[in-house]
Amino acid sequence: MDLASHTPMMQQFLRIKAEHPDVLLFYRMGDFYELFYEDATRAARLLDITLTHRGQSAGKAIPMAGVPVHAAENYLGRLMRLGESVAICEQIGDPATSKGPVERQVVRIVTPGTVTDEALLDERRDNLLVSVYADPAGLHYGLAALDLASGRFFIEQLGGSEALLAELARLQPAEYLQSEDQQIPGHEHPALKRRLPWHYELTAARELLCRQFGVHDLAGFGAQDLPLAVSAAGALLLYAQETQKSTLPHIDGLQVRRLESGITLDAATRRNLELTRNLAGGQDHTLYAVLDQTRSAMGSRLLARWLHEPLRDKAMISARHDAVATVIAQAAAAGLQTLLAGIADIERILTRIALGSARPRDLAALRDTLGALPALRNQLDPLQADRWRALAEDLSANPVSFELLTRAVIGQPPVLIRDGGVIAEGYDAELDELRQLSQNADQFLLDLEQRERERTGIHNLKVAYNRVHGYYIEIGRQHADSVPQDYQRRQTLKGAERYITPELKSFEDKVLSARERALAREKQLYEDLLQGLQPELPALRQTAMALAEIDVLVNFAERAEALNYTRPLLVHQPGIELLEARHPVVERVLDEPFVPNDLRLNDERRMLIVTGPNMGGKSTYMRQAALVVLMAHIGSYVPARQAHIGPIDRIFTRVGASDDLASGRSTFMVEMTEAAHILHHATENSLVLMDEIGRGTSTFDGLSLAMACAEYLAKTNRALCLFATHYFELTSLPEALPAVVNVHIDAVEHGEQLVFLHAVKEGPANQSYGLHVAALAGVPRAVIRRARQHLQHLEAKAFGPAGSSQAPTPQLGLFDSPPALDAELQAELERWERLRPLIDEFDPDQMTPRQALELWYQLKALC
Repeated sequence: MDLASHTPMMQQFLRIKAEHPDVLLFYRMGDFYELFYEDATRAARLLDITLTHRGQSAGKAIPMAGVPVHAAENYLGRLMRLGESVAICEQIGDPATSKGPVERQVVRIVTPGTVTDEALLDERRDNLLVSVYADPAGLHYGLAALDLASGRFFIEQLGGSEALLAELARLQPAEYLQSEDQQIPGHEHPALKRRLPWHYELTAARELLCRQFGVHDLAGFGAQDLPLAVSAAGALLLYAQETQKSTLPHIDGLQVRRLESGITLDAATRRNLELTRNLAGGQDHTLYAVLDQTRSAMGSRLLARWLHEPLRDKAMISARHDAVATVIAQAAAAGLQTLLAGIADIERILTRIALGSARPRDLAALRDTLGALPALRNQLDPLQADRWRALAEDLSANPVSFELLTRAVIGQPPVLIRDGGVIAEGYDAELDELRQLSQNADQFLLDLEQRERERTGIHNLKVAYNRVHGYYIEIGRQHADSVPQDYQRRQTLKGAERYITPELKSFEDKVLSARERALAREKQLYEDLLQGLQPELPALRQTAMALAEIDVLVNFAERAEALNYTRPLLVHQPGIELLEARHPVVERVLDEPFVPNDLRLNDERRMLIVTGPNMGGKSTYMRQAALVVLMAHIGSYVPARQAHIGPIDRIFTRVGASDDLASGRSTFMVEMTEAAHILHHATENSLVLMDEIGRGTSTFDGLSLAMACAEYLAKTNRALCLFATHYFELTSLPEALPAVVNVHIDAVEHGEQLVFLHAVKEGPANQSYGLHVAALAGVPRAVIRRARQHLQHLEAKAFGPAGSSQAPTPQLGLFDSPPALDAELQAELERWERLRPLIDEFDPDQMTPRQALELWYQLKALC
């Protein structure tokens, strides 16, 4: 690009833009961030702001759009939600001394995964930056994830793309990095950033991580045998440092996560169980929405993580259950939650302190939280459980930080340090002196005004100040002849003149200098205060983690009491036994009482074939089993009168009907892919929910697949399985497989109406009730009547008369020609074609008796 033809301002802009070609450049000009050329056009479209053309450069008008600096956070938030990134370019030079354009520099790059500003973050969701790196064969993946706003940094190594996609579904990253020479199958992300391959070079990544943590190697973190994960972590850390223009001092450790430490949930299971997001993408009617009565944003985020990370370690789970039981026994939930409601989000505040971007109110919130810790510890002291004692120890009072913040920051500071008024009186003698000088200005002006009135005899003379002209003496035009000789004219107004005197000028220089020096001193003290807190950050982060866990455990106790949950018992014997279990979400949205049900799965009952009508509650019954098991393994009490749960390593669900058109997969292909994943990975300690396998293809294909899948799960996987189906042929499986049992969801017919009882009973259902449900859905009566006729005919053709041994009609092959209709069926179809126009013409609800009789004679004549 030929910069010489452009104006100096545009030359500067284009040089900076060339260094950041892939992001929007917010170029500071006075009180606005301006965007030019392609950036302006793009921003105007994304943000719905005005696109203008101002001036010329290189002989062409300059496309331009801008946002006010004071409102920039709102616009940045909208861009982050769209997956965009923005480089913030500030003026770093002094306009008073600059020749040509003021020097500017990009001070940070704001991206969806690296934002730390409070206004740009959802306080109740983690904001994760994720990096993935694959081996050359694409069989294993290294994953690194960083929550820059809290400093959590962890890695893991995964086998296969299915495990990777399951982990991405758990993490739900805000931004996603991968090498530009790799393509991760099956995953697209709106904020995908492709990085140069050398960013993932193992040796460089290891050296970068060691420098960041101040260690010789990564063995102390347990990462020495995870080369793919280390490569991903190195690329992620490099990206974070580039965007923040900083070394990120709050990232001081690395956690290695291993899948075997928790219950495995694949992506389909997380979606189908609606843990933190419903199928429409919102949070309403999710398990998280029911359980989240936490009082702090930190606790809410931790609860969401726990929901996606059910544990397998019985000791850790039991410690959580003991903690919840103690709070319930002591009736301490209400008092603890009252104290926790005053706790600030210090986890994210500490990050902003580490990055030097904390605002005055962040420091005040941290101070107030530290001040509340002694009262919280006093509330925890009577709770005699190991977990409470450990958490109370982590709630160190942090006296150094508390004392420093109490001395340094006023009680209710302003939002920004820009205009001062943050540092408390008595903290710094020099600042107090400068403030005293400027604060005494008012009395000096009053005294001066009185003296000048007496000297001049002008009684309406006044001494005042404004930011443009400084201090002045204002006198009306009618007294112009009485103005003393030492008055120097400063400004002429319509009805008055403004003057300055040598005495007032001297005072002005002294006071304004004091104000400027006071503001500069206060800003320096503020920066020093942030630096002074740096050594205390590790201990403060420990306190933040303890506060979050306390909040979640107290929340579990409150939910158990409010929703009638009971403590589950984790046992060593395989199986699941639930008495009067309930669906935690459905019971909260029903207007009528929820019908609880029992569930028994053990070595003698490893598979339940669940039959019954649509809308009867089969899916609810199955999902509630999985949710009760999951809740028990995060440390929560469960919605059941009693729960005994054996070892569980995985939870699988194959429910619902959906397609994946973007990947070219039909509904049936999605169904079979998910079923195949379950059949390959389920073990005897897995809980499997299979709902309506085989419905996406022809009847006999679907029946055959459902039968084969059920047999494989029962004989090979030997998983604990709930298998819901409308294929009644599967109810014969218990005759051949000893660990398979039939249960059904009860319903009764009342006339032509169907009444759902929602109760689970032993044995198979006697029919499907599909036509009843269709009628409830509002299908026209004529269609229902005709469907009954087809049903009777099809059942007779498929199975013969009652007691007949006639074999079912064989299924057509894919390329077979359809057989000719038999004479009886052909005749029936012809009669129907003659009758249908006549029947469609009449509305039974509007006919008179005479019209009905006439119709009957016409029908008889046609037949």
